[in-house]
Amino acid sequence: MRSIYIIDDDDELRISLHRLLSLRSDVVIRSFASGDAFLGGADELDPGVLLLDMNMPGSSGFDVLRAIRDQQRFLAIILTGQGSIEVATKSMKAGAFDFLEKPYNYQALTEVMEGAFEKLEQESAAAARVEQARQLVSQLSARETDVLKGLIEGHANKVIAHDLQISPRTVEIYRANLMAKLKVRSLSEALKIAFAAGLFPQD
Repeated sequence: MRSIYIIDDDDELRISLHRLLSLRSDVVIRSFASGDAFLGGADELDPGVLLLDMNMPGSSGFDVLRAIRDQQRFLAIILTGQGSIEVATKSMKAGAFDFLEKPYNYQALTEVMEGAFEKLEQESAAAARVEQARQLVSQLSARETDVLKGLIEGHANKVIAHDLQISPRTVEIYRANLMAKLKVRSLSEALKIAFAAGLFPQD
């Protein structure tokens, strides 16, 4: 199920939009009468797409955009009145996924929401891969991490052994151990995990 959050202080519009979207069977919809109401419980909400009004009492749409910008859990579609293209453009620069002018076509709204959901799901999958990589790398000992760094730098076992002042055989043991902990069979797979985890920067 996908989550949609309607954030608008216009009661009639909010209720109408909620009813319209309720025709879909693949979404869970929650409505908020203000940006403050949404932000007050955002930490406990599932990732989802926001249908966001810009001009509201209290926290404005811009305030909501700023609050969610770095979370990677929400994407916002701005619903703006006619003649508010400048505001919509600024909202895109502030991190909104897209904007629609009111009154909007339901088909256009559906297409934009689908694009937002696809992007959100891609970002969620990428974040999950990073977290998994970090968890795997966190299991390495300091010495295993040193050996992995040497492998990333393209050094042979003998060079790594010399740099760490241990025997080549010991390097082989550390290498086998780190491969097992990372659950990989090849060096290329180990390097992908290390880079994904941000262990060593890529050039």
